[in-house]
Amino acid sequence: MATLILVRHGRSTANTAGLLAGWTPGVALDERGAAQAAALPGRLAAVPLAAAVTSPLQRCGETLRPLLDARPELPLHTDERIGECHYGDWSGRKLAELADEPLMTVVQQHPSAAAFPGGESMRAMQARAVEAVRDWNERIEQQHGEDAAYLMCSHGDIIKSVVADALGMHLDLFQRISVEPCSVTAIRYTRLRPFVVRLGDTGDLASLAPAQRETDNSGEAVVGGGAGAA
Repeated sequence: MATLILVRHGRSTANTAGLLAGWTPGVALDERGAAQAAALPGRLAAVPLAAAVTSPLQRCGETLRPLLDARPELPLHTDERIGECHYGDWSGRKLAELADEPLMTVVQQHPSAAAFPGGESMRAMQARAVEAVRDWNERIEQQHGEDAAYLMCSHGDIIKSVVADALGMHLDLFQRISVEPCSVTAIRYTRLRPFVVRLGDTGDLASLAPAQRETDNSGEAVVGGGAGAA
Protein backbone atom coordinates (compact mmCIF):
# COMPACT_ATOMS: atom_id res chain seq x y z
CA MET A 1 0.00 0.00 0.00
CA ALA A 2 0.97 3.67 -0.11
CA THR A 3 3.49 5.59 1.95
CA LEU A 4 2.00 8.64 3.66
CA ILE A 5 4.17 11.72 4.22
CA LEU A 6 2.53 13.83 6.93
CA VAL A 7 3.67 17.46 7.13
CA ARG A 8 2.52 19.71 9.91
CA HIS A 9 2.03 23.30 8.75
CA GLY A 10 4.82 25.79 9.43
CA ARG A 11 4.84 27.95 12.53
CA SER A 12 1.85 30.26 12.54
CA THR A 13 0.99 33.63 14.04
CA ALA A 14 -1.30 31.79 16.47
CA ASN A 15 1.55 29.52 17.56
CA THR A 16 3.77 32.45 18.44
CA ALA A 17 0.91 34.31 20.15
CA GLY A 18 0.11 31.25 22.29
CA LEU A 19 -3.40 30.94 20.88
CA LEU A 20 -5.39 27.79 20.15
CA ALA A 21 -6.28 28.58 16.54
CA GLY A 22 -8.58 25.74 15.59
CA TRP A 23 -10.62 26.80 12.55
CA THR A 24 -10.24 30.52 13.25
CA PRO A 25 -9.94 32.19 9.81
CA GLY A 26 -6.95 34.28 8.76
CA VAL A 27 -4.27 32.43 10.74
CA ALA A 28 -1.16 32.69 8.55
CA LEU A 29 2.43 31.54 8.76
CA ASP A 30 4.77 33.84 10.65
CA GLU A 31 8.24 34.71 9.36
CA ARG A 32 9.80 31.53 10.71
CA GLY A 33 6.94 29.46 9.36
CA ALA A 34 7.41 30.94 5.89
CA ALA A 35 11.10 30.03 6.05
CA GLN A 36 10.22 26.49 7.12
CA ALA A 37 7.82 26.19 4.18
CA ALA A 38 10.47 27.53 1.78
CA ALA A 39 12.85 24.76 2.91
CA LEU A 40 10.29 21.98 2.40
CA PRO A 41 10.92 21.41 -1.35
CA GLY A 42 14.59 20.76 -0.67
CA ARG A 43 13.87 18.41 2.20
CA LEU A 44 11.51 16.36 0.01
CA ALA A 45 13.52 16.65 -3.22
CA ALA A 46 14.39 12.94 -3.34
CA VAL A 47 10.83 11.77 -2.65
CA PRO A 48 8.59 11.20 -5.70
CA LEU A 49 5.07 12.25 -4.71
CA ALA A 50 1.93 11.05 -6.46
CA ALA A 51 -0.28 13.76 -4.93
CA ALA A 52 -0.63 16.29 -2.14
CA VAL A 53 -3.67 16.51 0.12
CA THR A 54 -4.19 19.51 2.36
CA SER A 55 -6.34 20.75 5.18
CA PRO A 56 -8.49 23.65 3.91
CA LEU A 57 -6.98 26.06 6.47
CA GLN A 58 -4.79 28.94 5.29
CA ARG A 59 -1.66 27.97 7.21
CA CYS A 60 -1.53 24.59 5.45
CA GLY A 61 -2.01 26.13 2.02
CA GLU A 62 0.81 28.57 2.69
CA THR A 63 3.05 25.74 3.85
CA LEU A 64 2.53 23.82 0.60
CA ARG A 65 2.88 26.80 -1.74
CA PRO A 66 6.69 26.58 -2.21
CA LEU A 67 6.45 22.82 -2.82
CA LEU A 68 3.71 23.30 -5.43
CA ASP A 69 5.71 26.06 -7.09
CA ALA A 70 8.68 23.68 -7.31
CA ARG A 71 6.48 20.83 -8.59
CA PRO A 72 3.74 22.40 -10.70
CA GLU A 73 2.72 18.96 -11.97
CA LEU A 74 1.85 17.74 -8.45
CA PRO A 75 -1.93 17.25 -8.08
CA LEU A 76 -3.37 19.07 -5.06
CA HIS A 77 -6.53 17.99 -3.24
CA THR A 78 -8.32 19.51 -0.25
CA ASP A 79 -9.92 17.31 2.40
CA GLU A 80 -11.80 18.81 5.35
CA ARG A 81 -11.38 15.56 7.28
CA ILE A 82 -7.73 16.43 7.93
CA GLY A 83 -8.57 19.97 9.01
CA GLU A 84 -7.75 21.00 12.58
CA CYS A 85 -9.78 19.75 15.51
CA HIS A 86 -12.96 21.76 16.00
CA TYR A 87 -12.15 23.27 19.39
CA GLY A 88 -15.45 25.12 19.53
CA ASP A 89 -15.58 27.72 22.31
CA TRP A 90 -11.87 27.22 22.97
CA SER A 91 -10.90 28.45 19.51
CA GLY A 92 -8.91 31.66 19.50
CA ARG A 93 -8.31 31.61 23.27
CA LYS A 94 -4.90 31.79 24.93
CA LEU A 95 -3.45 28.42 25.90
CA ALA A 96 -2.28 29.93 29.20
CA GLU A 97 -5.91 30.69 30.10
CA LEU A 98 -7.15 27.29 28.96
CA ALA A 99 -4.67 25.58 31.26
CA ASP A 100 -6.97 26.45 34.19
CA GLU A 101 -10.05 24.91 32.58
CA PRO A 102 -11.12 21.60 34.20
CA LEU A 103 -11.48 20.09 30.73
CA MET A 104 -7.74 20.56 30.13
CA THR A 105 -6.98 17.82 32.64
CA VAL A 106 -9.18 15.48 30.63
CA VAL A 107 -7.52 16.56 27.37
CA GLN A 108 -4.13 15.78 28.89
CA GLN A 109 -4.89 12.56 30.73
CA HIS A 110 -8.00 11.02 29.12
CA PRO A 111 -8.38 12.60 25.65
CA SER A 112 -10.71 9.87 24.41
CA ALA A 113 -13.28 11.33 26.83
CA ALA A 114 -12.64 14.97 25.91
CA ALA A 115 -15.27 16.91 23.97
CA PHE A 116 -14.83 20.62 23.36
CA PRO A 117 -17.85 22.83 24.17
CA GLY A 118 -19.42 23.90 20.90
CA GLY A 119 -16.92 21.76 19.00
CA GLU A 120 -16.13 18.08 18.57
CA SER A 121 -14.66 15.28 20.63
CA MET A 122 -11.06 14.20 20.21
CA ARG A 123 -12.38 10.73 19.49
CA ALA A 124 -14.38 12.09 16.53
CA MET A 125 -11.34 14.07 15.36
CA GLN A 126 -9.23 10.92 15.20
CA ALA A 127 -11.97 8.91 13.49
CA ARG A 128 -12.39 11.35 10.61
CA ALA A 129 -8.64 11.78 10.13
CA VAL A 130 -7.95 8.04 10.07
CA GLU A 131 -10.89 7.52 7.69
CA ALA A 132 -9.36 10.12 5.35
CA VAL A 133 -5.99 8.37 5.44
CA ARG A 134 -7.56 4.98 4.68
CA ASP A 135 -9.54 6.43 1.77
CA TRP A 136 -6.51 8.19 0.30
CA ASN A 137 -4.28 5.13 0.74
CA GLU A 138 -6.72 3.13 -1.38
CA ARG A 139 -7.11 5.88 -3.97
CA ILE A 140 -3.36 6.46 -4.34
CA GLU A 141 -2.62 2.74 -4.61
CA GLN A 142 -5.31 2.23 -7.25
CA GLN A 143 -4.09 5.14 -9.35
CA HIS A 144 -0.31 4.97 -8.80
CA GLY A 145 0.57 1.52 -7.46
CA GLU A 146 1.42 0.16 -4.03
CA ASP A 147 4.89 1.74 -3.97
CA ALA A 148 3.54 5.28 -4.39
CA ALA A 149 4.04 8.03 -1.81
CA TYR A 150 1.78 10.99 -1.21
CA LEU A 151 1.76 13.96 1.13
CA MET A 152 -0.79 15.31 3.59
CA CYS A 153 -0.38 18.76 5.13
CA SER A 154 -2.31 18.95 8.37
CA HIS A 155 -2.18 19.95 12.05
CA GLY A 156 -0.51 18.80 15.24
CA ASP A 157 -3.36 16.97 16.96
CA ILE A 158 -4.53 15.44 13.67
CA ILE A 159 -1.07 14.06 12.89
CA LYS A 160 -0.60 12.77 16.44
CA SER A 161 -3.93 10.95 16.25
CA VAL A 162 -3.01 9.31 12.92
CA VAL A 163 0.35 8.23 14.32
CA ALA A 164 -1.34 6.78 17.40
CA ASP A 165 -3.62 4.74 15.15
CA ALA A 166 -0.65 3.51 13.11
CA LEU A 167 1.19 2.46 16.26
CA GLY A 168 -1.85 0.69 17.69
CA MET A 169 -1.88 3.15 20.60
CA HIS A 170 -5.03 4.10 22.44
CA LEU A 171 -5.97 7.74 21.92
CA ASP A 172 -5.40 8.29 25.64
CA LEU A 173 -1.66 7.88 24.95
CA PHE A 174 -1.41 10.24 21.98
CA GLN A 175 -0.22 13.18 24.09
CA ARG A 176 3.10 11.32 24.36
CA ILE A 177 3.71 12.12 20.68
CA SER A 178 5.28 15.43 19.60
CA VAL A 179 5.28 16.93 16.10
CA GLU A 180 6.82 20.37 15.64
CA PRO A 181 5.83 22.90 12.97
CA CYS A 182 6.80 21.80 9.46
CA SER A 183 7.99 18.44 10.76
CA VAL A 184 7.77 15.39 8.52
CA THR A 185 6.25 12.12 9.70
CA ALA A 186 6.15 9.12 7.38
CA ILE A 187 3.99 6.03 7.66
CA ARG A 188 4.38 3.11 5.27
CA TYR A 189 1.14 1.13 5.10
CA THR A 190 1.18 -2.57 4.23
CA ARG A 191 -1.45 -5.32 4.06
CA LEU A 192 -0.67 -6.48 7.59
CA ARG A 193 0.44 -3.39 9.50
CA PRO A 194 1.68 0.19 9.17
CA PHE A 195 5.30 1.10 9.82
CA VAL A 196 6.11 4.53 11.28
CA VAL A 197 9.44 5.26 9.56
CA ARG A 198 9.81 8.94 10.46
CA LEU A 199 8.29 10.86 13.36
CA GLY A 200 8.35 14.63 13.74
CA ASP A 201 11.53 15.00 11.68
CA THR A 202 12.57 18.63 11.29
CA GLY A 203 16.19 17.93 10.32
CA ASP A 204 17.18 20.23 13.17
CA LEU A 205 18.77 18.56 16.20
CA ALA A 206 19.17 21.89 18.00
CA SER A 207 15.64 21.52 19.33
CA LEU A 208 16.90 18.64 21.51
CA ALA A 209 19.02 21.02 23.58
CA PRO A 210 17.43 21.68 27.00
CA ALA A 211 17.30 25.46 26.51
CA GLN A 212 15.34 25.03 23.27
CA ARG A 213 12.65 22.69 24.56
CA GLU A 214 9.13 24.05 24.47
CA THR A 215 7.77 21.81 27.23
CA ASP A 216 8.79 22.03 30.87
CA ASN A 217 9.08 19.28 33.47
CA SER A 218 5.34 19.32 34.17
CA GLY A 219 4.80 16.76 31.41
CA GLU A 220 1.86 18.67 29.95
CA ALA A 221 1.40 18.40 26.17
CA VAL A 222 0.74 21.51 24.08
CA VAL A 223 -2.80 21.30 22.75
CA GLY A 224 -2.79 22.01 19.03
CA GLY A 225 0.92 21.15 18.71
CA GLY A 226 2.76 24.26 19.91
CA ALA A 227 5.22 26.57 18.25
CA GLY A 228 8.26 24.28 18.21
CA ALA A 229 11.83 25.14 19.19
CA ALA A 230 12.82 28.76 19.60
